[in-house]
Amino acid sequence: MARPDERSELEDLQRRASLALDDYRDQLEAEPDAIELPMEHIERKQVIVADLGDRIAGFAVVLVDDEIAELDGLFVEPELWRQGVGAALVDAAVHEARRQGLAMTVVANHSAKEFYERCGFTLEGAAKTRFGPALRMSR
Repeated sequence: MARPDERSELEDLQRRASLALDDYRDQLEAEPDAIELPMEHIERKQVIVADLGDRIAGFAVVLVDDEIAELDGLFVEPELWRQGVGAALVDAAVHEARRQGLAMTVVANHSAKEFYERCGFTLEGAAKTRFGPALRMSR
């Protein structure tokens, strides 16, 4: 789980990962303050971190309510994409949800659809985020 002193490093990683995606680049360049990791997510132990040696390789934000867990964010250092870091974070998030007896959902951008399908998610339908059209998926 993330520590409060890692917040700035996590936000920097989130910015790099988000700007590397065509789906979000224009919106984030126009609205740079859109990238924020609320401290309450860290304090509530809702941020799972993947470490690679002495650095953070990626993180997942899992928001939980009484009925469902939502993978609210998944961010991996761009140079580590396609090396299993994201899949390991998804597995850890799903494990945590199941430990609590909850199903896992995600609202994903269209370019991430195949990734989440490989991770065992199925398409539930269309969704919309502040960044545009998206897909609701569950596992």
